Amino acid sequence: MRIIVITGMSGSGKSTAVRALEDEGFYCIDNLPVRLFKPFVELIEKSGETSKGIVLVADIRGREFLKGYESAFQKIRNAGHKVEIFFFDALDETLIRRFSETRRRHPAAEHCSVSEGIRIERERLSGLRQMASRIIDTSEFNVHQLKDFVLRIVRGEEGSSPFVVEVQSFGFRYGIPMESSIVMDVRFLPNPFFVPEMKNLSGLDPEVRNYVLGLPETKTFIDAFFPLVTMLIPAYQREGKAYLTISIGCTGGRHRSVAVAEATVEYLRRSYPGVRITHRDIEKGQP
Repeated sequence: MRIIVITGMSGSGKSTAVRALEDEGFYCIDNLPVRLFKPFVELIEKSGETSKGIVLVADIRGREFLKGYESAFQKIRNAGHKVEIFFFDALDETLIRRFSETRRRHPAAEHCSVSEGIRIERERLSGLRQMASRIIDTSEFNVHQLKDFVLRIVRGEEGSSPFVVEVQSFGFRYGIPMESSIVMDVRFLPNPFFVPEMKNLSGLDPEVRNYVLGLPETKTFIDAFFPLVTMLIPAYQREGKAYLTISIGCTGGRHRSVAVAEATVEYLRRSYPGVRITHRDIEKGQP
């Protein structure tokens, strides 16, 4: 039976990974006491239930788990099962930001700051991190990218699709996407919002697209930007990146950034057919 242990830093995306694996057909259980790992696996095995495997989530919340995980894993392996340990991690500043956004209390920070809680957690999980079959750094992933990455791992598709390029438009008014690898500001282009017949349209409409891409400023920009991106993609690949997110922003994320993002994807798909595109804020400025 395939058994995946999901563990790692609080705020690193473990819950997102579990939901993806549950949808994939794995039997998932969170925070099971370590002494019940082997009996639980045996119970599922004897039940005859159909699943792709078992996902056990264990982390700093289970104090008992931190004391007995090595023995528990070995007992399961001795019974003939394959145990994979996925350790989820992220940069400290990313974890701090995520806790700030959700206003959750860090489980290791009962009487201290979030940053101190992260330090304590890293120390307590250091041995488990060394045992991990795979360390997954989620610092640059958004929710959708992380789900896709985890599923490609468990499906064994990494070799056939190791690198994903995603282009997204956004509005600076709503904040820069934190998962961005490259951010390009196109607010220097004349804004179709101030052209009455285009104000209520978007960069997906031909009128706006033709207007934006027909500007002399846009043509000059594209002549410089497209070769730059073409040069950077292989460089990111050589560094072992799983995702490259190119974020193109204008004021509201509805006109200029959408048109330029669409043109960028059209250009990149000549060499990278799997390029994806999203328009994060296109509906926010809708009248």
